[in-house]
Amino acid sequence: MLTKTLSWTAVCAAEDVVPHTGVCALVEGRHVAVFRLADDRFAAIDNIDPKSGASVLSRGLVGSLGERVVVASPLYKNHFDLATGECLEAPEHSVRVHAVRVEDGRVLVALN
Repeated sequence: MLTKTLSWTAVCAAEDVVPHTGVCALVEGRHVAVFRLADDRFAAIDNIDPKSGASVLSRGLVGSLGERVVVASPLYKNHFDLATGECLEAPEHSVRVHAVRVEDGRVLVALN
């Protein structure tokens, strides 16, 4: 079985992202939304809203629906699970989730 080696890209300083908000980053030509959660964990998903095609998910409101931590798209208000990328209202509009970590105070993202 082949294992994919992740290629990590530094996108910003961890302190530059306010808790409960997101930022947009360009990683290997792909628009990625990176979110800082309440407990200083980070999550990353595609930034393109699949319904509109606009690069806006990083501007959405971060919150929770039940046990799920989600972001609400600022355009159509669809909720995207930050752990799975699933669009709760329309699963066919789900987005990709990307690996994210903090190292030496920098946020790094690797496309999945």
